[in-house]
Amino acid sequence: MSDSRVGLTVTHRRYVPYSHAHYAGNLVDGAYALGLFGDVATEVCIRTDGDEGLFASYSDVQFKAPMKAGDVLEVVATVTRVGTRSRTIDFAARVVCRGRPDKSESAAEVLAEPIVAVTATGTVVVPAAA
Repeated sequence: MSDSRVGLTVTHRRYVPYSHAHYAGNLVDGAYALGLFGDVATEVCIRTDGDEGLFASYSDVQFKAPMKAGDVLEVVATVTRVGTRSRTIDFAARVVCRGRPDKSESAAEVLAEPIVAVTATGTVVVPAAA
């Protein structure tokens, strides 16, 4: 029997402020994406189970490309497995817009192809159904 919650996808978009840059070149640390994954996982749990749930673990995290201050990130979570109380979720953080300081201080552009910056698989838990 298939669970209708499998395949549910939730998407958030977030501008990365310059105050979050930690490294030369306005780079943002990878933990920034993990925080965003927690936010989108919370919405997944609310939609699937009517509860914010708790993030239990990551089974895989891959840092694939840099995230920079001035980026707009698209963070996507897709439910891939539903257990009695646990849910497995695949995550991706993609850069969809990027600042262009080479043009001017406030120049930016929409990228023709998003850049996959971080991927992960995580497990959340929710209360047992009443």
